[in-house]
Amino acid sequence: MTFTEEQEQLRGAVATLLAKRSDSAAVRKAVESDRGYDADLWQTMCEQIGVAALAVPEEYDGAGAGLEEAFVVLEELGRRLTPSPMLSSVLASQLLLALGDAEANARLLPGIAAGTTIAAVSWAGSDGYVLDGDNADVLLAVTEAGVLEVDPNAPGVTRTRIAAMDPTRRFATVEFDESTARRLSGDVSAAAARLRDVASIALAAEQVGGAARVLELTVEYSKVREQFGRPIGSFQALKHRMADLHVLVEAARSAAYAALHGSISPSVAKAYCSEAFFAVAAEAIQLHGGIAITWEHDAHLYFKRAHGSAALFGSPAEHISTMAALAGIEE
Repeated sequence: MTFTEEQEQLRGAVATLLAKRSDSAAVRKAVESDRGYDADLWQTMCEQIGVAALAVPEEYDGAGAGLEEAFVVLEELGRRLTPSPMLSSVLASQLLLALGDAEANARLLPGIAAGTTIAAVSWAGSDGYVLDGDNADVLLAVTEAGVLEVDPNAPGVTRTRIAAMDPTRRFATVEFDESTARRLSGDVSAAAARLRDVASIALAAEQVGGAARVLELTVEYSKVREQFGRPIGSFQALKHRMADLHVLVEAARSAAYAALHGSISPSVAKAYCSEAFFAVAAEAIQLHGGIAITWEHDAHLYFKRAHGSAALFGSPAEHISTMAALAGIEE
């Protein structure tokens, strides 16, 4: 895929900001905070770069760009494992746009585009866990009866943060006990299908970024770690392994881009990118040696992100099973 000059400038702006504000120490500090992410960094990204507004139409105070631009940002966030509400914002905005409820869009999308409203989506594909659910200002619950807008601070709503394997993600369980809600208008089936596709594509973008970065870290480490008086990166067997990982990352990037443009199913991209990221992260643990499983090194964070992302929005096995069923193939 060839990006436009404007998209490359966007990538550069996000990468430069994250290099300054989202290094390893900053990520660790953010995940230990009450919010689980750096709120100041998030606001800077929204105010100076407009990341939350990218996929929101101009009529709702958005940038009127599209998912390609959001893809670029998510890939860079994935490279740094930067905790942020970006993924939740993309899912919520695309769900609202797919529903087409003009009143709800006019009321909710400007705040989401500005980054001042954190909207979380509760749906079957999230396996009962709501991404950014305990931080959200608005909850959108996708049910068989429709999409319900819920005030998370209303009586009857209980939010509980849960500990996840990946500390750079924020999850919560949300319980509704006779709580009031506003039913949004629109085609729920079509909106839910769009939500599943966007979730798969957006997550694939993050996974590509994470896989690329952890491979870069591994290659860099192989040049300084020595055995038998030589850098391990000079050994032919390890050169071949890292070359194979490079091919895997580039194939994952191609799959994610193809899904973004409708050339392949989002489920294919989600399954492939999940397995690619996990494979690269697992190899990184082995090639780094004992240092990789210490708290001081980032390798274990990438491994945990790869493991958690693989299960998020449907495991590779579930997506493959779905595709097989659609194709009439018996497993």
